[in-house]
Amino acid sequence: MRDAVVEPTTKETPPQVDTGKPARLQAGRRGESEQDGQRTSYAALDLGTNNCRLLVAVPTRPGHFRVVDAFSRIVRLGEGLSREGRLSEAAMDRAVSALAICAEKLGHRKPRRMRLIATEACRSAQNGEAFIERVKHETGLTLEIIDRQTEARLAVAGCSTLVDRGTEGVVLFDIGGGSSEIALVDISRHRTPRLADHIVAWTSLPVGVVSLAERFGGHHVTRESFSAMVDAVSDMLDRFDDGGRLSKIAAGGRFHLIGTSGTVTTLAGVHLGLARYDRRQVDGLWMERDNVDRMIDTLLSWDFEQRKANPCIGADRADLVLAGCAILEAIRRRWPSERLRVADRGLREGMLNEMMAADGAWRRRRQTGRGK
Repeated sequence: MRDAVVEPTTKETPPQVDTGKPARLQAGRRGESEQDGQRTSYAALDLGTNNCRLLVAVPTRPGHFRVVDAFSRIVRLGEGLSREGRLSEAAMDRAVSALAICAEKLGHRKPRRMRLIATEACRSAQNGEAFIERVKHETGLTLEIIDRQTEARLAVAGCSTLVDRGTEGVVLFDIGGGSSEIALVDISRHRTPRLADHIVAWTSLPVGVVSLAERFGGHHVTRESFSAMVDAVSDMLDRFDDGGRLSKIAAGGRFHLIGTSGTVTTLAGVHLGLARYDRRQVDGLWMERDNVDRMIDTLLSWDFEQRKANPCIGADRADLVLAGCAILEAIRRRWPSERLRVADRGLREGMLNEMMAADGAWRRRRQTGRGK
C-alpha cells in the first residue's frame, strides 16, 4: 500500500495561533454521515518538545486520506529541560491543558484506531514517565514514548509523496524542539511503495530549536552567535558515520532535501510573503538554494521585535526560528543540495498512513465501492 496523500478539508490552526476552539464537524464527501465518519476515522497525536498536535482523518481513495479535524498548540513542554533535566510544572500544566482539548475531540470523534505519541521531551526528562501517568490520570489519554528510530521512520512515512519523480536519493530531516531526526533514503534501485523501506541510515541529534536557543540565546542573535550555533550542530553531524551511502547520489542532480518542521515552514511562509500562514501554499513548496540563503540572511537582519511581528513567525517562534535555521544550515553544509522541499506534515501523517495500511482501510473502501 502506498504511503498516504493528505487531502485536507479542515484548516488546521496556524502554528503561531491558538484559538482553543474545537473545529466544526465537517460532513464527508459523497454523503458520508457524521456517524459513519466516526466509525471510519483514524487519529494521530504528537506531543513534542514544543508542540502538541492532533489530526483526525478518514481514508478516501487508495493511498489517500482526508483530514476532518485538527488541533495544534505550542506548549513548550521542554522549556528549561536542557538546564534542569526535568519537565517544569508550568510546562506540564500547559501540555495537559492542550491534551485535555485533544481528549475532548477524540471523545467526540470516536476514531476506529488511534496512536498517541510523545517524543524527545518525555524521552529525556527525569520525570517523563511520571508526566505520562499524570496525563493518563487527568485526561484519560495513554501516550506512548517512542524511540528516535521510530520517530525518524514516521517522519519519512509521512512525507513520502513529496519525493520528486526521478529522484534517486533524499535526506529527510525533522527539526524538533529537543532533538532533530535525519534519515538518508536511497531510491536509486527498485522503489517500493513504502518510502520508509529505503532508509539506509539515520541519526538523531540531541538538539532542537528549544535546547539550542536556550544554550546560545534566542532573543538577541548576532551573526557570530548564529555561526557558533551552526558549528555546534555541525560538530554533532561530523560524528555521524553514514558510510557514504548517499555521497555519489548527492553529488548528482537527482537528489534533494525534504524538511518537515516549523523552521522550514516558517522560512517558506516568509519567503512567500504571506499575510497569514497558509498550509496549502506551504506544504510541498520547492525552495532553491538561493531562496533559503536569502531567507536566513533576512531573518538574521531582523531583531526580535521584527521577527515577532512577522505573521508567519509570531511571538511563540520569534526566539526559536534562528536556532532552527542554524540546524538547517548545518544539514545543508553536510549534504549540499540545490533544492529543498518544504513539508507541513510529518509524524502524524506517518502514523495515519501506517494505521490505515495495517488495518486494510483502503481495501475495505474499495470493497464497499467508496473512495473511487
